[in-house]
Amino acid sequence: MRASPYPTYLLALGAGLFTVATVLYPEVAFRSALDGLRLWWEIVFPALLPFFILSQMLMGLGVVHWMGVLLEPLMRPVFRVPGAGSFVMAMGLASGYPIGCMLTARLREQGLVTRLEGERLMSFTNTADPLFMAGAVAVGMFGRPETAGTIMAAHYLAALGTGLALRLHGRNEQPLPSPVSEGSLLARAARALVEARKRDGRPLGQLMGDCIRDAVNTLLLIGGFITLFMVLIRVLTAVGAAKALAWVVAMALGLLGMHPGTAPALVSGFFEITVGCQVASQAPAPAVQQLMAAGAVIAWSGLSVHAQVAALIRHTDLRLGPYLVARLIHAVLAAGFTLLLDRSGVFAWAAVPVLAPAGGVLPALAGSVRLAGQVLSVLVLAACAVLVADLARRAKVTGFRVRSRSGRKPPPRQL
Repeated sequence: MRASPYPTYLLALGAGLFTVATVLYPEVAFRSALDGLRLWWEIVFPALLPFFILSQMLMGLGVVHWMGVLLEPLMRPVFRVPGAGSFVMAMGLASGYPIGCMLTARLREQGLVTRLEGERLMSFTNTADPLFMAGAVAVGMFGRPETAGTIMAAHYLAALGTGLALRLHGRNEQPLPSPVSEGSLLARAARALVEARKRDGRPLGQLMGDCIRDAVNTLLLIGGFITLFMVLIRVLTAVGAAKALAWVVAMALGLLGMHPGTAPALVSGFFEITVGCQVASQAPAPAVQQLMAAGAVIAWSGLSVHAQVAALIRHTDLRLGPYLVARLIHAVLAAGFTLLLDRSGVFAWAAVPVLAPAGGVLPALAGSVRLAGQVLSVLVLAACAVLVADLARRAKVTGFRVRSRSGRKPPPRQL
């Protein structure tokens, strides 16, 4: 069966109309492009570059393989992904879009995850970063530092809920066999690290150079997408298309019992996350619904981030469809958790002053690094618990006597 040509026609028509609108509104396009470049250069580039470099170095040094073996008993039963997904989850929670997707693509290229495992993994580990949610949104846009904890907790709880929901994706899939299966858990992890480093084989200087070059190239690609979609949303607003879409969304919100004032934020956030959150903070709606709209926009992340994801997975067989479905699930859950947490007031005290933009990029980056350390600490504690359980299983401790795996009692001590 031949594919329908209509999607091609629609894409060509949309690109043509966008080009004409850019020519008709050159000042809007120019200023929005400057805003996009400034956002990329002042915030995105310095915030993501260290994480991009270090994450790729850790993969080349075999640390990811070591964590994969240690945390396999934890990640496999909970999220149906291999233990290496714990590293992707930690880096994704700390550094934000689109590093979770980038690392998942690398794991797929190295054969550490299957296609379905990779689709599940990138769908709940590609999250927003705390610098953006606490500093830019809660403090900079809403002017309410006390909402930082609610926004971040709702986002991360919804991400974990999305990961649990995606267990149903590919239920009949057989997981990849473990490359190292003999010995204790700690010994298998150590052998996995050494074998991964041998397979990589690059000297440290070459590894660092490759990681820096790849990170800068990826960030240049991300900067282009940010600038393009910043121009797109501003031009759509100038020609009135965004207003027409907002009217349709407002009708749907009214049927759901929501305030229609958040419709422009949802329309803007559909395309670009930063603009959507800014519009949500200024929406003529109750404060809790402003936060709910911002939470949904952050979880959806916008077509700009989706385009970045599509570009980063282009060399793999990972599909974008499951990722888009997961973004919808994440958006709905984030809005629901925001409502529950805001009414309960559980995180009303959790302002994060270190992430406020007034401190500049370095204090904010320190906050992201701190969160990464906290997440990794939790994973290390989980790995220790797994090790203790593995040792207990192997030793089969009974009272004060240790039995061997065959069930025989140890010989009596000779006096």
